[in-house]
Amino acid sequence: MSKNTQEQVSLSRRSAMFSGAGAAAAAVAVPLAALAAGSAEAAPVAAGKGGVSKTASTITTRDGVEIYYKDWGPRGGQPVILSHGWPLNADSWESAAFFLANNGFRVITHDRRGHGRSSQPWDGNDMDHYADDLAQLIEALDLKNIILAGFSTGGGEVARYVGRHGTKRIAKLGLISAVPPLMLKTDTNPGGLPLEVFDGIRAGQVKDRGQLYLDIASGPFYNYNRPGAKPSQGIIQAWYAQGMQGGFKNTYDSIKAFSETDFRDDLKKFDKPTLIIHGDDDQIVPINAAGIASAKIVKGAKLIVYPGAPHGLTDTHKDKFHSDFLAFAKS
Repeated sequence: MSKNTQEQVSLSRRSAMFSGAGAAAAAVAVPLAALAAGSAEAAPVAAGKGGVSKTASTITTRDGVEIYYKDWGPRGGQPVILSHGWPLNADSWESAAFFLANNGFRVITHDRRGHGRSSQPWDGNDMDHYADDLAQLIEALDLKNIILAGFSTGGGEVARYVGRHGTKRIAKLGLISAVPPLMLKTDTNPGGLPLEVFDGIRAGQVKDRGQLYLDIASGPFYNYNRPGAKPSQGIIQAWYAQGMQGGFKNTYDSIKAFSETDFRDDLKKFDKPTLIIHGDDDQIVPINAAGIASAKIVKGAKLIVYPGAPHGLTDTHKDKFHSDFLAFAKS
């Protein structure tokens, strides 16, 4: 990595995403436009109208994409849907899902299109499609009175679901280390991150996706790059394995989806009890531009700040997160 590259991408806590991994990625000069996201636009899906087939572990959406899901816990329990972050899959929620299922909830986790065991469509890797896929999963399982929560990119999926499909089937909402309201720095969002940061991540994926994912997981995602940190090789390898299972084009396109989608209008439609949890040492999705900003938009939201916690707090602060989420779910 050149000195010029290090200067190009700031590694400060407030302005650098993915720490050293992002800086290394920015060193690569590639024609990013050639790999830009597909231009397909999603049309809102009308809940309750046919065309969605399902098995015990998959649904097939109306545009032919197979979505893998897990359905744990008692069928009579209140449904909890947990949406995962980039570039992971439903496995990232397994500890929380196991915990909640053992506390009487019916817990559904799914692999977003292009991730994990779901199909890898060339187009449609955007928040509108993600939200519509979620709506069709909810429709296919006929879920109601749902506690719907998302981690990181999954928080964006949750927000866009509310924006496009409303809260008729929803009882409560959760945003965990989530990307809303808007990650990208714009004239109306001066606290966001520069586009160059996300261009760097895309470049890193093109150069060496495996190394990029190892660098993210072993560094800023869990704050393993902080002095005195004790990295878990198990957590690092699990993150890497999930990421590499996702489609190359899909995870590439998803960077644009999570960083450039503006969720401010979606958050204004939140009209159910909402829990926002964020670490104040989140190097991936800085708290001031995310959790704190979302709490100012969502009326009556409950914000819980984890002092010193990283982005991946559902693993590093597992017991506290489980306790806080269960208390919210039962309230």
